Amino acid sequence: MIENLGSVLAYTLIPCFSLLAGSTFAVVRAPGVRLISALQHFAAGVVFAAVAVELLPLLHTLDSPISMIVGFVLGIAAMLASKAQLENAGIIVPMAVDLFIDGLLVAVGFAAGLMGGTILLIGLTLETLSLGLSTSPTLVRRGMPGFQAVLAMGATGLVILLGASFGHIVVGVSDEFLAGILGFGVAAMLYLVTEELLAEAHKVPDTPIVTATFFAGFLVPIIIAAI
Repeated sequence: MIENLGSVLAYTLIPCFSLLAGSTFAVVRAPGVRLISALQHFAAGVVFAAVAVELLPLLHTLDSPISMIVGFVLGIAAMLASKAQLENAGIIVPMAVDLFIDGLLVAVGFAAGLMGGTILLIGLTLETLSLGLSTSPTLVRRGMPGFQAVLAMGATGLVILLGASFGHIVVGVSDEFLAGILGFGVAAMLYLVTEELLAEAHKVPDTPIVTATFFAGFLVPIIIAAI
């Protein structure tokens, strides 16, 4: 078990750098549209698996359905409002919430034990790498300069540290409050998958290989969790 916040934040810097590295590489190398679509499918699968493997079992353990429902509804409202207000907020806001929840889960995992936190950290690093590779080209295609896209992704990655700090503070404080936060996160993550990553990916005609990358992304976190 890791009780020192500084140690938790040091570990969570790894996925922050992974997000920045993936974003920078994607902007510099400018992958083709079909490869971007495959990366978006893969990232969507990873995020979807995070909901199934990490969040839903934890929500079941917390056993606070009313708080979860309230958080979920508020999450949907916030995602729709962000999409309506700013063009790029539709993808940045749900991704930021996703990363905040991921950081929180890493802190919870390290509070329970080093192995559990490490497994979550590996999964998060994989997720941030795929998000960086897939999201930066999307921002550039929507008119954002490449340098600004990398900066936006790097700044978004810092949300992981906020989530880890918050998780370190609230562990064991209130199951109802935590359930509400996680319910909000589930809504944001599902929105990120269905209304942003996959919606953007499907602007390019699918092939069986591209479609299969979604299931590959879904499978990888399951394998990591089973180790």
